[in-house]
Amino acid sequence: MSEEKKVGTEVFNVEAGGDHIIFADDVIATIAALAVSEVEGVSGMSGGVVEGITEILGKKSYTKGVKVKVTQTDASVDISVSIKYGYKLIEVCNKILLEVRNAIESMTGLRVIDIKVLVSSITVDTAEQQANATSKAKNS
Repeated sequence: MSEEKKVGTEVFNVEAGGDHIIFADDVIATIAALAVSEVEGVSGMSGGVVEGITEILGKKSYTKGVKVKVTQTDASVDISVSIKYGYKLIEVCNKILLEVRNAIESMTGLRVIDIKVLVSSITVDTAEQQANATSKAKNS
């Protein structure tokens, strides 16, 4: 028995007379990841072991930290992010939810029914902190 790898999800485009469009799951994940990358306060996406190995080997993964489940009309998205220290987590997460939903729905026509955001870590930008400390010292 050979097992077929799922390439994408077929979407029925009712507006175009029932024509079929197929979105690869990676396309939906890439749209979500790029939307997240534009949110202020996000320092990066957090992936699993496979994504970490891929990155070590020098391949850039735009879908790192994003898992999608797509049906013919709907999409569900799980996102794992690192957020910069000093930002209000709830505000950054709400912005992520809004941006991901808008990007997927406007670009694909799919309805986003569920988005889960996992804040996996907080990052501290030491260079920025040093600059702030130096600035505060000069102003004192």
